[in-house]
Amino acid sequence: MFWELEKKDIIRLLTAVGGMLLYSVGINNFIVPANLYSGGMMGISQILRTLLIRYTDFHMGGTDIAGMINFVLNVPLFFLAYYSISKGFFLRTIVCVLSQTAFLTLIPIPSVPIVEDTLTASLIGGILTGAGIGFSLHGGGSSGGVDILGIFFTKRFQDFSVGRLNLSVNIGIYLVCALLFDIQVVIYCIIYSSINALILDRTHTQNISTEVFIFTKEDPQKVMDYILKNLVRGATYWEAKGGYTQEKTNIVFTVISKHELTALKRRLKQIDPAAFLVSKENVGIEGKYMKHL
Repeated sequence: MFWELEKKDIIRLLTAVGGMLLYSVGINNFIVPANLYSGGMMGISQILRTLLIRYTDFHMGGTDIAGMINFVLNVPLFFLAYYSISKGFFLRTIVCVLSQTAFLTLIPIPSVPIVEDTLTASLIGGILTGAGIGFSLHGGGSSGGVDILGIFFTKRFQDFSVGRLNLSVNIGIYLVCALLFDIQVVIYCIIYSSINALILDRTHTQNISTEVFIFTKEDPQKVMDYILKNLVRGATYWEAKGGYTQEKTNIVFTVISKHELTALKRRLKQIDPAAFLVSKENVGIEGKYMKHL
């Protein structure tokens, strides 16, 4: 059992680090060559880097120092992750931010943009970076910065999401960019940021509340036990009658995350392979419902 738990943690950590690699590829290969600015803490770091180079003529060869600046700015938020979220999340975030800094520093920035069209670069960059952050959150870590704040507030407010917070912070960042840089750059940055937020929330499946109906002719208590004990969710079931066969059936209802739905489907195949499951994503919830992040 200890080995299985250890192996699972390693897989989650590798998933989170892989997300950081995907994020860094998007930044260094598409966003930076197009002279665009990311959002969140990385966007602030890129602005500081640009101002540093512009007014002090500071250079480190072909290395982009934005990743290093980003790490320094993240240090105060590490304490928030440790004391307000969890020690495990804190440790995985440390690993993610360190790997992100290494990837951003080591991945070469093309001297000639891979994609000449700025709109295409912003779209591809948004998809890669949004998915990268989403995978890191899915693995239990984060890229730090606004993601830490996003997890912190999402645990406390029902309708809150990491992507929405990113988008809100980015509006402030791009207002600053509008004052410092070309307005056309800001427009493309906003497009990139919107795609990034959209992909992040779709990838971060723990953040998607899902309504589930399970129709089974087997003992519904087996399904209920798994939902209550393993997923730690509430559930309700009642007896019903099939409209076509008039046979007795049972309906189990619960609301879980999309991430938990994957585990429920696997278990349901073992309990009742003939069970019928209906799910609906992004349902509105009022009342006591804890997000398992």
